[in-house]
Amino acid sequence: MITDKLKELLTNQIVSLINTGDVGMGGNSSSPNANTLDVPSGASNTISAVSTDENVMEVKIAVPTGNIQGLVIREAAVFDSSSNMLSRVNFDGVGPFPSGDTLEVIMIIEVE
Repeated sequence: MITDKLKELLTNQIVSLINTGDVGMGGNSSSPNANTLDVPSGASNTISAVSTDENVMEVKIAVPTGNIQGLVIREAAVFDSSSNMLSRVNFDGVGPFPSGDTLEVIMIIEVE
């Protein structure tokens, strides 16, 4: 068992490590040994990570759809400053996208 205080400290540490994010067209299940998306888009995006509770964080990857126009997105991941993948999720495909909008992928990560 870890204490609530350690959960809070770990959550804050993970938030501070998150540096970049990406979305991709792959969608296979994740291996814990993976260090990249299956099919990364490389699209420019913005990322924000905040602690929303003592052991929960919200990470938002926002991608202008002009950067992924015509693509179907099936995965998203966050990385630290050394390009180590910290978390990846795959989901049912969304898209294709026209230009002029923003795709927001929100990941809720809980430390248990």
